[in-house]
Amino acid sequence: MQNFNGKVAIVTGATEGIGATVAQALRARGASVVVAARDPQRTRERAHTLDPSGEHSLGLVCDVSDPSQVATLVGDTVARFGALHMAVNNAGIVGPGSTTIPNSSIEDWNAVIATCLSGVFHCLKYEIPALLKSGGGSIVNLSSANGVVGVAGIGPYTAAKHGVLGLTRSAALEFATQNIRINAVGPGYVETPKMRQAPDEILAGIRAAHPMGRMATCEEVANLITFLLSDESSFSTGGFYPVDGGYTAQ
Repeated sequence: MQNFNGKVAIVTGATEGIGATVAQALRARGASVVVAARDPQRTRERAHTLDPSGEHSLGLVCDVSDPSQVATLVGDTVARFGALHMAVNNAGIVGPGSTTIPNSSIEDWNAVIATCLSGVFHCLKYEIPALLKSGGGSIVNLSSANGVVGVAGIGPYTAAKHGVLGLTRSAALEFATQNIRINAVGPGYVETPKMRQAPDEILAGIRAAHPMGRMATCEEVANLITFLLSDESSFSTGGFYPVDGGYTAQ
């Protein structure tokens, strides 16, 4: 895969799981990476891990549900590195599980939509102008396998991830002739450290839900994301790319 020398990337939700793995993959391929998340200490620590010298990494606190914080994130990135070429809009929350829609609280609905859907809108709103000024680039939004199927008990999250696909496709069409590509990735369930804390019987059921009989690794998801960011996917925009072990093929 091509290197990203001289490129600048923002990764939201980058202190753990998929986001942290993507940030590491981009730095390993030469990109300067901005680690964005809500926790100040973990954000600084992750950026230091990527590049202890601080020359090619920067940790910035950002709650993507707040548009002013996203505007500051993008502005500070450009001020520090001079450009923005890539973004991975990964930050998200699931909200309460096993809750029917009538039993879901308005507060939980608003919180999930604000982060998972409005957060992606905020990122696109401020990232795209920065990419245009930098001559173009690529954005990957994190949807989910649940972005194309219904899932009982997590209605707000499922609705948000469906909405991410609509935003991705609209944005991709709006800037298809301006050297900006925007795609969405749909992971199945991913075996993160946090996921492995679930009871064994729950993990067994989740793994069995995938035809391949297991969950994805963070590295498998990151590999697809970095491919979509690279020029090797230069004719791909507005797409939805599952990485779900056959989950959505059923």
